[in-house]
Amino acid sequence: MNALFGEREGILTVGGVEINRLADRAGRTPFFAYDRATLDERVCTLRDTLPAGIDLHYSIKANPMPAVVHHLAPQMDGFDVASANEMELALNAGMPAELIGFAGPGKSRDDLRRAVASGVNIHLESITQLHLVTALGWELGVQPKVAIRVNPDFHVDHSGMRMGGGATPFGLDAEQVPELLRELNAREVTLAGFHIFWGSQCLHAPTVIDAQRKSADLVVRLAAGLSLAPQYVNFGGGFGIPYFAGETPLDLAAVTDAMHDWLDVFRGRLPDTRAILEFGRYLVGEAGIYVCRVIDRKVSRYRTFLITDGGLHHHLAASGNFGQILRRNFPVAIGNRQTQVPTERCHIVGCLCTPLDRIADDVLLPEARIGDFVVVFQSGAYGRSASPRDFLGHPDAIEMLV
Repeated sequence: MNALFGEREGILTVGGVEINRLADRAGRTPFFAYDRATLDERVCTLRDTLPAGIDLHYSIKANPMPAVVHHLAPQMDGFDVASANEMELALNAGMPAELIGFAGPGKSRDDLRRAVASGVNIHLESITQLHLVTALGWELGVQPKVAIRVNPDFHVDHSGMRMGGGATPFGLDAEQVPELLRELNAREVTLAGFHIFWGSQCLHAPTVIDAQRKSADLVVRLAAGLSLAPQYVNFGGGFGIPYFAGETPLDLAAVTDAMHDWLDVFRGRLPDTRAILEFGRYLVGEAGIYVCRVIDRKVSRYRTFLITDGGLHHHLAASGNFGQILRRNFPVAIGNRQTQVPTERCHIVGCLCTPLDRIADDVLLPEARIGDFVVVFQSGAYGRSASPRDFLGHPDAIEMLV
């Protein structure tokens, strides 16, 4: 059983409530359940561990469930959004516009118009975006606030998903930033800061340490020619969580110890500039589970299959079709047989008519029966919102914050 969740009479609990009761509350399966206490504990851990003065931002794309966003709003120093709809969600949750950063390489004119009108910080990712933002400022009679998203001039290894360092659609290459700064100075916009996002889902502390140090050095160089220091630098995140067998959690203490060194240098050069770290899956990923029900079991050529009412249309990542090169199992359990001994090797699949709809391959579990609950852990990030929910027309999954 996952240590973040409880158990009562053999049934997994979330927020102290048994999953069969949550199924009754939802009215059906499948559903996602997010534990608010686990969210709070992760925020507290970061506050207690990271150096004082670091601003914490939540990256809404990890889990945009409105209840989650509203719950986190008073605990965060800001939100990072990647669409106009996420921006609206952040504003509706009560986050001040000046504490919202809007990133994304493909912002439409309508997106940018809404962002300029709202007063959020627009993270520029091209010269074209600067031109559009300037024109919209004139049109709306306001001075837009912008930051520059920088594609760093260094590479990182051991990152689950590389977001910068080579040729990329994200941000402006570091060597192009001085030209953009010169053009920006001639326009009626306010430069609020810089944003560097080097990668994500990294469990290797030395990689995070090296990327953060190089990011700080890069920003100090880029800011050297500015007449006014940037208000903030968003150093991205990159902190990962373990999903698969053999993976170990990121050594947060090691990352924090190293942060003191580069932060001292950074603050010595830019004493009035806020340092931001943004967190998505690191905040919410381990706080969520996905629950579906066994609706059939069958044996095919000596292999046992548990067929569920869930699948990749709700949880694409667990099926292995969301960025995995080699498919591996998310941690799974039979949620109503937590105290029983694993005795059966089985394959767990979804209800869709495609061989891609796999939840777990060749996993050892207690013998499951029709009506039992299959639980997929590490499901609080990039779950329902990152899945093709209309595929084949099956019912959507329900979400609840417990």
